[in-house]
Amino acid sequence: MKKTIALLAIVWLPVWLLAQNTVRIEVRDARTTELLTGASIRIKGTPLSGQTNLQGQIQLNNLKAGSNLLVVSYLGYKTAEKTVVIPQDQSIVVLMEPSSFLADEVVVQATRASTNAATTFKNLSSDEIAKNNLGQDITYLLNQTPSVVVSSDAGAGVGYTNMTIRGSDSQRINVTINGIPYNDSESQGSFWVNMPDFASSVNNIQIQRGVGTSTNGAGAFGASVNIQTDQRIDTAYGELDNSFGSYNTWKNTVKLGTGLINNKFSLDARLSQVKSDGYIDNAFSDLKSFYVSGAWYGEKSFLRANVFSGKEKTYQAWNGVPEELLKTDRTHNEFDYKDQTDNYTQTHYQLLYSNQLNAKLLLNGALHYTRGLGYYEEFEEDAALEEYKLEPVTIGSETITNTDLVRRRWLDNYFYGLTYSLNYRPTSSLNLTLGGAYNEYQGDHYGEVIWATYSSNLNLGDKYYLNDATKRDFNVYAKGDYKVDNFSFFGDVQYRKVNYILRGVNRDLGMLDQEMDYNFFNPKVGLSLSFDNNSNVYASVAMANKEPVRRDFTDLSPSQSRPLPERLTDVELGYRISSSKFNVGVNGYAMFYKDQLVVTGQINDIGSAVRENVDKSYRIGAELDASWQPFANFTWRATAAFSQNKIKDYTFYTDIYDANWDVVDQKAETLSETDIALSPNTILSNEFAYVPFERAEIALISKYVSRQYLDNTANEAKSIDPFFTSDLRLSYQAPIKGLKNLGVTLKVNNIFNELYEANGYTFGYFNPDGQLETYNYYFPQATRNFLLGLNLKF
Repeated sequence: MKKTIALLAIVWLPVWLLAQNTVRIEVRDARTTELLTGASIRIKGTPLSGQTNLQGQIQLNNLKAGSNLLVVSYLGYKTAEKTVVIPQDQSIVVLMEPSSFLADEVVVQATRASTNAATTFKNLSSDEIAKNNLGQDITYLLNQTPSVVVSSDAGAGVGYTNMTIRGSDSQRINVTINGIPYNDSESQGSFWVNMPDFASSVNNIQIQRGVGTSTNGAGAFGASVNIQTDQRIDTAYGELDNSFGSYNTWKNTVKLGTGLINNKFSLDARLSQVKSDGYIDNAFSDLKSFYVSGAWYGEKSFLRANVFSGKEKTYQAWNGVPEELLKTDRTHNEFDYKDQTDNYTQTHYQLLYSNQLNAKLLLNGALHYTRGLGYYEEFEEDAALEEYKLEPVTIGSETITNTDLVRRRWLDNYFYGLTYSLNYRPTSSLNLTLGGAYNEYQGDHYGEVIWATYSSNLNLGDKYYLNDATKRDFNVYAKGDYKVDNFSFFGDVQYRKVNYILRGVNRDLGMLDQEMDYNFFNPKVGLSLSFDNNSNVYASVAMANKEPVRRDFTDLSPSQSRPLPERLTDVELGYRISSSKFNVGVNGYAMFYKDQLVVTGQINDIGSAVRENVDKSYRIGAELDASWQPFANFTWRATAAFSQNKIKDYTFYTDIYDANWDVVDQKAETLSETDIALSPNTILSNEFAYVPFERAEIALISKYVSRQYLDNTANEAKSIDPFFTSDLRLSYQAPIKGLKNLGVTLKVNNIFNELYEANGYTFGYFNPDGQLETYNYYFPQATRNFLLGLNLKF
């Protein structure tokens, strides 16, 4: 509580001290003089932004004396700029001309939250993303947003990375790209390693924390990440973006664009390669990707085709480092087989269409297709032949039942479908949207033995297990907002139907034949009240439902009952205010779970851990997202998140082994209330950015994450210590003769050489002597390291 009060006092201090330089702005259609409700307003070079009210007006306070450049944008209109002189201008009218093109922003309009929406969100522009885009995964570019914790298997942010938001992992974070689902249909996670350097083709990102608005794809139980790819650029361009850093990390990017041809067509392309040896031993990454986008623009419609692909080869580091090695060999990787690698290629095809049918109706539609194919290869020592459908080998009088071997486990899948939305705005105070999607996934899972010391009856190409999955996901939603004076009422309801079929033999050689059907109803309501001082207060209640993931079914024993779907009720309350000097958002949330799936220690009939439903659990917290510019050349940005993350009446189980090391029983213990694993109570970020001279910037970036428990027992002996890290970023951007921009960026990560871990796991058992043995594994993150980037734009 003391931390919260102190932090709020620091952020609100400039509000009390700034002078009230005020201007009232009215926005109208230049042809009809109609008032434009919801027009976006910002003062260039400041955090000040907002939207016009029902009367097409907005009052901006705390403007600096002198000239301020006002930027006004509204869907379907050309962006307008106007200079406002303070204190001379007290009231101005901005007339906006209809655009000759339909804007690309309409692609994600149906699933986005607007400025004054009753939703907790954060927007990131392409400029903000580009500042740190030197080769690390896209999760690391979101690290300074509220309630986010990132980690990397290889330790340096390249290869497999993880991200949690409000303690929710990737399985509970809904990701869409241009409104199209990205989460894997079965595991429901998002694997950014399959889209290396994708950030170089991203125009903007909106992160909605909590349930958010209705979207397509898996249920959002922690957040939604809504990504829009590059938009139209009217002039031809070329760009070279290269960086080099510690651990032999390289990023090489080439971008080209035709600009607008004959006022109708455009073509954009990117080719990227990212390589790194990794901080962890042998944990190399070899990543390649491309992005191609072609568009046709009409006066009231446009058509865009996107094709993007990623190919990854990473050496496995997903087992982590044992706790006992952290002080002596923290970069240890237990794998040493040279081809212990993960190999996967994923290619996406998107066809996006938008049509402004009339002044009140906007239609969006998209077709998509994703092809994925790959495997991971592993060396297995002394494996039982029968587990791979191989017969014993007899040599003389000796019968051999075990062998060393190399196996590959394959994933061969297709994902395709359509999304749509119809937006109807009959008046400036009422906005209605009907949307939805149908998506289908088909995937084969199979395993091969490609080498064995004793090959028995093995034939190359034999599959020792094979199963397939089909998942159909249909949803339809209707949402609307209605404005009365300064009040905005929001309603949103979604129906989602999921059908999931598994057939065949699993990798443990057990039968998988199962079929599941789910019907979900997800309502949301909200209220927002806007004030003349460019601030608003909002409240919302939303419900979401989510089906179990693939492993919740494949790991079940025949005697175990199927898990129930999870349900979440999310209550959000917040306040936002902005001026030319500061921008502050404060919110509280309460997320109440019913039947959340967690690991309890319960095992199946072959000893593998399974997830179980817990009746009641919750996350309650407060978040802050603020920036302050006390001087023209200095900006302070900060975020803070304080939370309690609890499970009620939690029972956990520990295996008991007999003298033959067989599990003979489990010990059960019950806790009345305990902390949810990997959910820190405090997450803070900070950035001091100083501009010593024009086009140069020095930024000190810091992050604090409090203790995280590795399981749900809140045992400090099984936890990740709190950590505090700081990065330094130096950049210079300037046009020179023959170049639109020459940019140089140096980023030194973890400048104080902090030894820390950001992720981990634990397991334990009672040995034959009755002693409890516990094993903690961690993912150490890189010590001091650097990335140096050179950007050339033509």
